[in-house]
Amino acid sequence: MKTGHKIGRRGIILAAAGTLASAIVLTGAIGEEFPSKPIEVVIHSKYGGGTDVTARMMMIRTRRELGVDMAVVSKRGGSGAKAHQYAMSKERDGYTVLALTQSHLYTIARGKSPLTIDDVVGVARAMDDPTFITVAGNSSYKTLADLVAASKERPLNWGVAQIGGTEHIGLAQLAKAAGMQFKVVPFGSGAQMVQALMSGAIDATLPNVSEAGSQVKDGSFRALAVMAEKRLADYPDVPTTFENGYEVKTSTTRGYWVLKGTPPDRIEKLSKAMVKAMNHEVFANYLKSAGLTPEDSVAGHEVWDKHIKEEYAKAYDALKELDLLDK
Repeated sequence: MKTGHKIGRRGIILAAAGTLASAIVLTGAIGEEFPSKPIEVVIHSKYGGGTDVTARMMMIRTRRELGVDMAVVSKRGGSGAKAHQYAMSKERDGYTVLALTQSHLYTIARGKSPLTIDDVVGVARAMDDPTFITVAGNSSYKTLADLVAASKERPLNWGVAQIGGTEHIGLAQLAKAAGMQFKVVPFGSGAQMVQALMSGAIDATLPNVSEAGSQVKDGSFRALAVMAEKRLADYPDVPTTFENGYEVKTSTTRGYWVLKGTPPDRIEKLSKAMVKAMNHEVFANYLKSAGLTPEDSVAGHEVWDKHIKEEYAKAYDALKELDLLDK
């Protein structure tokens, strides 16, 4: 009896210890310090490209703020669709962050992604690169009014990187607002588009500040307007589309997002770390080298998430009018 009693007490003690251990493990899982392991930043393009470089520049200081390592993972294919599929295979726990450009929004809008726009939650914006409306430096078009007037008489040739891309959508919106005609000539990249204008192969094009800033400054290109609400500090003499009476703005944006379902407190922690990191001189100098500033580019969760939804709605409407949505 005595022996049995001892065994019983031991069993109770062991059971209690096991329960306590389980409770500690469970509590640790629920209240786990975030982040406690490396974070993946998923890009949809090749290593070495603009999206990759921007992500790595963001990570330099963000990993210090978060106290964990970060790694870029490329999942190419489908203009973002492969990256979306990869993200869906991961836990929605804040350890998988995706880099976003407008390409992702176009892919979702055209029904070529497993996601909808409601699955996208913005974390932080890294870059807001406005679009110039440019002609060659020796062009007869001196103002945007000249260009619009000529485009009402006949469709001019406008260079774009690709059909259904950011420049094409911006041009379509401008044409609708101004009541003008246009022809698009796709070149496959912004760099080729810029070269085509330099060679005289097209009448006008819509490069980003980072793509054509040097040509505008040296006079090779004439910037008739910037597609924005306010003038750029580095280009004070370039009027905006809004000043010309057209409430159309277009820019190439890069930023970071997670899938819906990621805990809000983790999104907030990621956002604060990224914003602080991207306002540091390391990332600020990277932006300045492209003619941009942290003040106009970097934004946190609330501003960026709203911006994403606005860009999506604008893209969806434009793609529909251009008859580029899947039937």
